[in-house]
Amino acid sequence: MARGIVTLTTDFGSSDAFVGAMKGVILAVNPEVELVDISHDIRPYDVMEAAYVVAQAYRYFPPRTIHLVVVDPGVGTARRPLLVSADRYMFVAPDNGVLSVVYSREESLFVRHITASHYFLEPVSNTFHGRDLFAPIAGWLSRQVETDKFGELITDYTKFALPLPKRVNEKLVKAIVLRVDRFGTLMTNLTPADLPELFREKPAEFKMTVGKGEVTQWKTAYADGAQGEPFAILGSSGYIEIAVNKGSASQALGVGRGVEVSIVLP
Repeated sequence: MARGIVTLTTDFGSSDAFVGAMKGVILAVNPEVELVDISHDIRPYDVMEAAYVVAQAYRYFPPRTIHLVVVDPGVGTARRPLLVSADRYMFVAPDNGVLSVVYSREESLFVRHITASHYFLEPVSNTFHGRDLFAPIAGWLSRQVETDKFGELITDYTKFALPLPKRVNEKLVKAIVLRVDRFGTLMTNLTPADLPELFREKPAEFKMTVGKGEVTQWKTAYADGAQGEPFAILGSSGYIEIAVNKGSASQALGVGRGVEVSIVLP
């Protein structure tokens, strides 16, 4: 029996039995599988947050890892269950755009509508497809059942447009906060390509307006920031972040996800 790796990302939290039930179903199909939690603290129903969290982690796993993503506000409706095969990884998720960042990053993708109901756990609950549909599919995939056994290829899968920064002119760039992590750090949608002025040998001066606050400092390590003072930094995700040393930028600036970020350059 193949060992395999299955990761789990959900909005189920840890206080209920949902995640445990899903793991039990997967292990019943393949007792040798290795289960890895990416996160179960996605904000309830927040498909976009899940899309970015999965995107930050999936590439660091061995080839043929199966990423199971269940943030599914449309459970029980006509939304389709999907099996997505990329060059190195597979994904099992609802067709609600939760894999949109994966779609934008992977050059070669095969997307299947899962219809092979004989792999499901019966009876299928209308309110818990994570247990009865997605988990068993992930389990059978970990046993190296071929992907074409689960359903036909489709091209009309759901994906949302990713918010991109906009350079208004030479001196002004508009962006947004994509998410807030548990430390209160604000992850923007800015990358080094959007603000090359900050990555020169001598970085340009700048002023970021975030909500009603301002950020004017650039740091290369969290510990370099003065305590209580928000600063910008390039995070491990590849996006520019706004952080506070041993504190919460979200609280210091009084903002959360979706707020506009304006960057003024000299």
